Amino acid sequence: MTADRETTIWRNARLATFVKGAPGLGVVEPGAIVAHGRRIVFAGLEHDARRARNSARIVDCEGRWITPGLIDCHTHLVYAGSRAAEFEARLAGASYEDIARAGGGIASTVRATRAASEDELVRQSLPRLDALLAEGVTTVEIKSGYGLDLATERKMLRAARRLAEGRRVEVRATFLGAHALPPEFAENRAGYVAEVADAMLPALAAEGLVDAVDGFCEGVAFSRQEMRRVFVRAKSLGLPVKLHAEQLSNSGGAALAAEFGALSAEHLEYASEEDAAAMARAGVVATLAPGAFYMLRETKVPPIDLFRRYGVPMAVSTDCNPGTSPMTSLLLALNMAATLFRLTVEECLAGITLNAARALGLEASAGSLEPGKWADLAIWDIERPAELVYRLGFNPLHARVWRGR
Repeated sequence: MTADRETTIWRNARLATFVKGAPGLGVVEPGAIVAHGRRIVFAGLEHDARRARNSARIVDCEGRWITPGLIDCHTHLVYAGSRAAEFEARLAGASYEDIARAGGGIASTVRATRAASEDELVRQSLPRLDALLAEGVTTVEIKSGYGLDLATERKMLRAARRLAEGRRVEVRATFLGAHALPPEFAENRAGYVAEVADAMLPALAAEGLVDAVDGFCEGVAFSRQEMRRVFVRAKSLGLPVKLHAEQLSNSGGAALAAEFGALSAEHLEYASEEDAAAMARAGVVATLAPGAFYMLRETKVPPIDLFRRYGVPMAVSTDCNPGTSPMTSLLLALNMAATLFRLTVEECLAGITLNAARALGLEASAGSLEPGKWADLAIWDIERPAELVYRLGFNPLHARVWRGR
């Protein structure tokens, strides 16, 4: 019997199913999961799974908890080089402007990423990916945006695809050409926006390298009008959009994301009540990035109460990147989201499962334990799910299952 046809039962477990509409975490105990090949065919009370036992492979979970495989829905995981020297300089009193004038900041990562080969990008990125997988991550989004020219953006996206070939993980590749203004277009903003929308995006989409399109809508990056041009082109190509919005100021990005029915708007520290209402109407996920909030020593907290009031689903991410969130622990991001943003345990865990899947357009196939979805599981040595949020520097993963294996 091949792995794709094999039936497996994980029994004697406590399930946190995260099924939409179920109360709380969707707890089932004693529970069992049955997978036929790569997909779940049953998730519920163990007693009801017994009829599937004939010829099935049985895994005794010995009372452990099972959650859906974790999803990191916002990372910049593929890049070259390090910004540790800049971090050290900031601690010694250097300002962001000082570092930028010395050639640091995003420009330094762009230089290093342009200089690296595709093989080197894969080599440098694998340890970051492996750290996430070791905590039960089974799906990860990876953005480009450190090339800012067609050749390097292509190289980054190809490296992201290769990471999925070398590991058992789902990778969603997001084109972030509108991340910053490259030096060669320093005096020609309109020219670069046109390059992103009319040259880079169509070419990369035609090569099958793009699952979604992102941008940075902010005073230090691109305006709402500039991002609109990119989004119009993305929609014409049938690609979903998402947006870095309201991180440093209220720049109209969240409203733009809502207008275009974006999968998610990300960061959102300066989002308004009108933004929250618009996002709720459009079904836009609020993807939080507590690591960047922490590293930048921000004090303006995202409007969590507004998101709750209007029913905006909230996801939690590492925002793994070399400058403002060099973090490769989604469990640490949970604790930060709870401590810094006051999310509940339920909100934190839904933020790395069901809502994170929704932020990637994968709600139909991932993010909860229910029939028809991929058999992506994380099995934990914990007494209660709150431990995943509460404990620092502790990884209680017992086993990670991807597509039933």
